[in-house]
Amino acid sequence: QVQLVESGGGLVQAGGSLRLSCAASGLTFSNYNMAWSRQAPGKEREFVAAISRSAVSSSYADSVKGRFTISRDGAQNTIYLQMNSLKPEDTAVYYCAASRTAVVTTTTVRYWGQGTQVTVSS
Repeated sequence: QVQLVESGGGLVQAGGSLRLSCAASGLTFSNYNMAWSRQAPGKEREFVAAISRSAVSSSYADSVKGRFTISRDGAQNTIYLQMNSLKPEDTAVYYCAASRTAVVTTTTVRYWGQGTQVTVSS
């Protein structure tokens, strides 16, 4: 079966960095656009970054642009989210997502990971 397994979350001070990983299995990785989304307590889930199947294009939410970088490694069937200059408002559970469509939304995601907690202290 398809699995998306996130790792790399944790507790970090404001201004620090973390790198999240998402290892995919059970699917043809190159067929999927991939994304990271997050959900903070009491808030709706938001997509923070997405990357195309070929890794040619990526997109970011305004709230993370210039601080976060999404990448993918086809040989490892893994995507990454490098998070720099972290802020307390980045605190959330971060989820990996796979979609066959170019535009990744909650309705087009076919597979979700289980999530990894990121906590940024002030």
